Amino acid sequence: MKIDREQLTSQVDRMKKNGYDYLVKITAVDYSDHVEAIYMLRNLDAGKDESLEVELKNDDLWVPSVMRSYRGADWYERELSEMFGIEIRGRTAERLLLEKWDGANPPLRKDFVWGVQYKAKEE
Repeated sequence: MKIDREQLTSQVDRMKKNGYDYLVKITAVDYSDHVEAIYMLRNLDAGKDESLEVELKNDDLWVPSVMRSYRGADWYERELSEMFGIEIRGRTAERLLLEKWDGANPPLRKDFVWGVQYKAKEE
């Protein structure tokens, strides 16, 4: 189901109340002209899966955090941030998950340049 970024937290809350009690995965797809953040939810009792897709413009890459509804979103949100360059607004912890790097050209974006030595981020 495609939704606007502004509807994400309310839609996630609504789905959780309707039995989608398990966050399977959050990921993204880079289509060059835009990025889509994808939230996969599962209703364990009914055996149903549903996905929420949020289209983001390349010059406006951010989504609100869904950690209030699903604590397991922590790792997935950090992965979105580091690997796709999507800012997660409303997060309390900004600790890096995988890399200590400057954030230039996130590695799962199509414009990532392989073989370039990136500067490590200072702690």
